[in-house]
Amino acid sequence: MSARRGSHVNATLTPDRGGRPSRVVENAEFTAFGRRIIRAAGRRIAAGDVEALPALAALSADLDAAIGDAVLGLRAAGYSWAEIASRLGVTRQAVHQRWGSGPADAAREVA
Repeated sequence: MSARRGSHVNATLTPDRGGRPSRVVENAEFTAFGRRIIRAAGRRIAAGDVEALPALAALSADLDAAIGDAVLGLRAAGYSWAEIASRLGVTRQAVHQRWGSGPADAAREVA
């Protein structure tokens, strides 16, 4: 028997998710942990490990790639450019210009 059961929620109190699945994730805690790790790495390097500086700087490219993956995943899940842009604090045009040529958008253009 499955441990998951159907949920009975009050529709007037629950925001419409536009058909997107509801998941419980601890993203805020997870990203806060990542932030602490990166800052700790900076402090360790500042203490005199100049050889590790390029590796720390390379994290910038990794972070940009992770943001791109997140944006494309959100688009594939049905989020609009406007929804994504509002969370990033930029215009939807800026988000589309930077990440708009992803595979999810190519599939939408063909359809």
